[in-house]
Order: sequence, then structure tokens, then C-alpha cells
Amino acid sequence: MIRRSTLQAISLAVLLMLGASACQPVSAASGTLLAPTVDAPKTAVHGEQVAVLAGGCFWGVEAVFEHVKGVHRVVAGYSGGDADTAHYDEVSEGDTGHAESVQVHFDPAEVSYGTLLQVFFSVALDPTELNRQGPDVGSQYRSVIFYGNDAQQRIAGAYIAQLTAAKAFPAPIVTQLVPLQAFYPAEAYHQHYFQRHPYNPYIVYNDAPKVAHLRQLFPELYQASP
Repeated sequence: MIRRSTLQAISLAVLLMLGASACQPVSAASGTLLAPTVDAPKTAVHGEQVAVLAGGCFWGVEAVFEHVKGVHRVVAGYSGGDADTAHYDEVSEGDTGHAESVQVHFDPAEVSYGTLLQVFFSVALDPTELNRQGPDVGSQYRSVIFYGNDAQQRIAGAYIAQLTAAKAFPAPIVTQLVPLQAFYPAEAYHQHYFQRHPYNPYIVYNDAPKVAHLRQLFPELYQASP
């Protein structure tokens, strides 16, 4: 078994070879994006709502939202295809219709759906990349907002239009807006992968900078312990 100190040293070496991850682009956005002008107001009563989002490998997207205040649970999984193909080996082939996705359970009294989308576009992905994110290529890594109701569709559609009008990104936003049909949790070894494997070189280089970016851009939303 490799010691943690050895893993830390390997991870540091990877970062140095790749040019220090903190200097690498995490999103195509140059900074914190505008807050949505169309959003659902925070509720007076605590409860639970669900957002389903896809933006590349689900490890990093899951990690970002696990560190957002008001988010109480995040599940990595698959959406966009059928139940019988919702398995990692098949999804990885890129022809199942599934996208690696996350199911975000949040309290609308603490954080709004629109704020989650602001975090999503500011930190979690580059919405101008088509059928890929960073080193990961294929339709299973496409960016999608799977809306669960009319309100989510309205808020997400308005926000994409707002970002487009503001020319928030140097290229067109290709994030899809699609009705949610079903969400299928991924295998157990994919859940909370960032927390369980913090020294994995892929996590260190691709996903740790996203969480650091969240803390930098949204300090009022950041929670250290998921």
C-alpha cells in the first residue's frame, strides 16, 4: 500500500509538471458570472429540491456542489439514456445517450436554483466545449441542465440567454437544456470520489482547482466540510 505522504509527493510532482493547477483555466468564465436576473426566491420554510446537472466527469461536479452551503446531498450518476445502459462501462462507450450527471439535493430556504446555476457556469465546467470537458472526450461528458419542472426550465433558459447577451464567454454556450426523464445513481465507488481520493492525480489536477475556485469566487457560499 502506498503511503499518503508518497501520494502527496506524487500529486505535487504532477502539479509541477503540468504547470501548477491553480494557474490552469477551470472555466471559460474570467471570474464570477452575473447572478441570474430570473430566479426562484428563497423559501421561508426549509425543505428539499433537486437539481440534475451534467458537466464532464461527475467527480469534479459532485465535489463542487458538495462544498456549497445549502446543498445537503450530492449523488453521482447518469441521465439521458435508458435504465439498462446506466452502467459505467457502457456509458463510457459514448453511445448510450447518458451523460455523467449529478443529482444535487438542496434546501431552497438556504440556496436558490439560480445560484446553483451561477456556481455551475462559473466554476464547474466550460460550457463552450461540445461533447467534452478538458481531457475527457465523448457525448457522455457533454454539458446539460436536466430541468425537473417548468420553473427550472424558465430559470435555466433565462440564465443561458442572460449569459449569452452579456457575452460572458468567448464562444457560444453549448450547454443543453433538456427535460429530466430519469436519474440513475452511479456505482458506489464513484460516490464522493473527490473526498475519498484527494491525492489521485486526476483529482488533484482537474477537480481540486474547481473547489479552490469555488472558495475564491463564492466565499459566502463555500462550506469546508461537505
